[in-house]
Amino acid sequence: MTALIDDDRLLDVLEAEGTLLAASAEGADHDRPVLSCPGLTLGETVRHVGSVYRMAVTWIRTGDRPTRWQRQPDDGQSVEDYLRDGLRVLLGELEAHRADEPCPSWHPDARHYGFWRRRMAHESTVHRVDVQSAAGGEVAEVAEEVAVDGVDEALTLWFTHRLAVLGVSGTRRASVAVRTAGHTWLTEVTTDSTAAAPVPPLAASTADATVTARPQELYLWLWGRRAVFGKDIQTEGDVDAVAQLWALLRLATR
Repeated sequence: MTALIDDDRLLDVLEAEGTLLAASAEGADHDRPVLSCPGLTLGETVRHVGSVYRMAVTWIRTGDRPTRWQRQPDDGQSVEDYLRDGLRVLLGELEAHRADEPCPSWHPDARHYGFWRRRMAHESTVHRVDVQSAAGGEVAEVAEEVAVDGVDEALTLWFTHRLAVLGVSGTRRASVAVRTAGHTWLTEVTTDSTAAAPVPPLAASTADATVTARPQELYLWLWGRRAVFGKDIQTEGDVDAVAQLWALLRLATR
């Protein structure tokens, strides 16, 4: 697994998106629902991200999947400050090591600090969009190169690896080409497996269906922040194949 953008750029994204996430929550109603994540509120989203930052640091430092870390703010601490403190520690940990330096992670082929740079950058970006959407104000654009890298991560990490770990596959064989900004991925589903990889455009010409969108819209679609057949998503071919891809991603990324 190799990021499509510079590893140092991912650190910048993590810092910027985490900071913006916290700032966007301040002054907002923490009980407002995050509509794309039923049952989740704005305030709980901020707390969740602050907890994930601490989980990642604990995993890196202990070498094993953690079972204990600080999951809640201290008494009297706001969720925004809880997130900021976690972000500061995480950035310090990641900045102190080269991206290619080995460290524990939950992907057997990506046990290096670069994995966490990428994963935490996209964790922060998607949930920043959630918080800004729930707050009802302006939702900042996701930079094109960040969104394209996020598309690749969603397909190669979550759809390919995570579903295999969960033992989840499709109900029918189908292939879907996913296209944005000159990039193409081919997703393939069987009743035993799921897989996705970047391919030359012609290699996906025989896919059962095609999904095309601007990078940000496709990125958020893969994360379930857009409807399966939303107005900003262009689909061609087998609609059931597209629906199956989207449904499997909901299981992968929940």
